[in-house]
Amino acid sequence: MSIQTLQNTLSAPSNDGLDDALAVARNNYLARRPSSVAAFETSVDYMPGGNTRTVLFHGPVPLRIASGSGCKIVDADNIEYVNMLGEYTAGIFGHNHPVIRAAIDRALDMGVNLSGHNPDEVSLARLVCERFPSIDKVRFTNSGTEANLLAISISRYHTGKQKVMVFDGGYHGGLLYFRGGGMPINAPFDYVVAPYNDIEATQQMLEKFGSDIACVLVEPMQGATGCIPADTAFLSMLREECSRLDSVLIFDEVMTSRLSLAGAQGARGVIPDMTTLGKYIGGGLTFGAFGGREDIMSVFDPRRADVIPHAGTFNNNSLTMAAGVAAMRDVLTEETLSILNQRGEGLRSNLNKIAMGMDLPIQFTGEGSLLAMHATRGTIRSAADLKSNDDRIIELVFLDLLEKGFYIARRGFMALMLPLGDTEYQGFEQAITKVFESRRSVISQ
Repeated sequence: MSIQTLQNTLSAPSNDGLDDALAVARNNYLARRPSSVAAFETSVDYMPGGNTRTVLFHGPVPLRIASGSGCKIVDADNIEYVNMLGEYTAGIFGHNHPVIRAAIDRALDMGVNLSGHNPDEVSLARLVCERFPSIDKVRFTNSGTEANLLAISISRYHTGKQKVMVFDGGYHGGLLYFRGGGMPINAPFDYVVAPYNDIEATQQMLEKFGSDIACVLVEPMQGATGCIPADTAFLSMLREECSRLDSVLIFDEVMTSRLSLAGAQGARGVIPDMTTLGKYIGGGLTFGAFGGREDIMSVFDPRRADVIPHAGTFNNNSLTMAAGVAAMRDVLTEETLSILNQRGEGLRSNLNKIAMGMDLPIQFTGEGSLLAMHATRGTIRSAADLKSNDDRIIELVFLDLLEKGFYIARRGFMALMLPLGDTEYQGFEQAITKVFESRRSVISQ
C-alpha cells in the first residue's frame, strides 16, 4: 500500500473536529516517514500485520526504529526522538550504557552457549535475593510471561489447590491478560477474576472460593492498563487473607521492581510469598525470574528425589547474566534509582498541573518513574474507571509529540530512563504544553 493510498483512506471529512484533526495528523505522519511505510509494506508479507510484538503496532503504520544512543532514538527516515517510553520499563539504562556494554563484550570474549553453568548466574541470583525481601531462592527464565506461568503452576502444586485469583485489568504476559473479560488464548488455569483495588468485593470472593484458591497474582501497579497503583491497604488485605487461607500471594513486579531498590514490596512494606521479575534486571537483554519462600522453591532442587524439573536452554545465557550483574551491581544503585523515581514523581505532577490549568479531560497516573496519560476525568483506581477514556485524544497527542521529537507509547505509557536529563525533562514539558495549547479546542469539545 502506497503512502498516497494510505493518505486517501484517512482524508474523508467528518463533522467531528477531533476526528478531522486526527486525520490530518495521521497524514502528516505518513508524509514524513516513507521509509517506515516501505518497511511496513515488506513486513506484512512475512508476519501477520507486519508484526511480532503487538504492543508496538499502531496506525497509520508503526514507526520503524533504526538506532539509538543514550536516551535518543532515530527512525528509518533519520528523524530523531527523545525516548520517553524506555522500552516499556526494560530500557531503564538507555540504549548503550558503557558499563553494561563492557560486561557484554567481556562475556562475548569468553564465548557464548557454553553448555554449562557460568560464573555470573550465581552473582545475579545473589543480587536478586538480597534486593527483594520475599525471595529466598530464585530461578531464571526468558520473560515475565514465563515467570508468571511457572509461579502459578508451582503455587498450585505446593498448595494442592486449583483456582488462581487475578484482577480485572491485570496483565501478566502474553498468555495472562485480564482486561475487558480476558483473552481467548489465556493459559487454561481456573481463574477467579476480582475487581482491582476493591477490598470488600475481593474479600467476598476470597471467602467464597478461598478453600480452593492456590494463589493470588497481583501487580502492585497495573502497568498495561495504564499505571494504576494498588492501594497499600488493598495489598495488605491480600497479604492477610492469603496467610489465613494458606494461599500463595504472588506479586508480579516485572514493572514495579524499579519503584525502589526492594521493589514495590519494599516501598509498600507488604511482602508476598513469591515475586516475578523481568525487563531491566537482565541489563536490557532477554530476562525473567521467579522466586520466593524456600519451602516453595526447594521443589526445584535437582538433588531431591521428588524434584520438579524446570528446563530452558537460555535461562542462564551468558550475555544476560553478565549484563544483569553489571546493571544491578554497578549501575542501579539505591541513590540512582531514588533520583529517577523522584524525577518521575515531579514530571507527573507537572504534567497534571499543565492539563488541569487548561481544564483538559486529561490526567497522568502512575508511581515513581512510570506514568501513563488518560483522556478522561474523575479518579482512576481500576480499569472500570477508564470506560470513558477517549482513545482518539491519546493518539492525537502521541502523533503531535512525535512531530516535536518525543516518543511515548501509542497508548500513552511512559517509562523514564537514566540518561534523561534536565534538557529532556524540560523539553518534554514544553512540548506537551504546546500540544495541549494547539489542540485545546478539539480536545475539550
